[in-house]
Amino acid sequence: MSGMKRSVVGYVSGVTSTALERALSVPAEPALRPLPDQVARLLRDLGAPPRLAAHLRAVHDVACELTDRLTRDYPTLVIDREAILYGAATHDIGKTIHPAELSGPGSAHEEAGYRLLLDYGVTEPRARFARTHAEWTRPDITTEDLLVSLADKVWKAKRVPDLEQLVVDRLAHAAVQEPWEAFMALDSLLTFLAEGADQRLAFQARHPIST
Repeated sequence: MSGMKRSVVGYVSGVTSTALERALSVPAEPALRPLPDQVARLLRDLGAPPRLAAHLRAVHDVACELTDRLTRDYPTLVIDREAILYGAATHDIGKTIHPAELSGPGSAHEEAGYRLLLDYGVTEPRARFARTHAEWTRPDITTEDLLVSLADKVWKAKRVPDLEQLVVDRLAHAAVQEPWEAFMALDSLLTFLAEGADQRLAFQARHPIST
């Protein structure tokens, strides 16, 4: 993220709070991987709500496990793992601008997050996840987009059949596999990932919306 702007007119002040630091670094159960360093720096610079940082950390962790399992079981599946992990770690970053969407419905954060990342020097292929994570029916959707969307659902044990079917189709095509075989493999993996949902939700809830 070279050339990242250190300030953007109208964005949240970059004052780091103790609560934000806890969300970024406190141990969790199950253990959650830390966010990429460049993402943690950006969240500090934006003065991000601690609950947002906790949420991004949980989704990023699930994305790590999801991509690791899929690349192991589907070695012919061509994906950009680093892009997926970056997308999972930043998909809701627009909620720094629209914090009401941390506790209520709304989609304004999607385009806002995309624009924010571009303004901070993030490349379009990585900034796009901020607005594609809820739009998996787009005609230009990539496998990377789908996997970020999937991680953003299964972290809390939410299952979305039409989204999962799109991933099944990509897996079956990559492995020259019957769709039902890919479905069984993905269903087993998502069931495993969903088992930690209650603990991840509890971790997120422990962190305040406001700094």
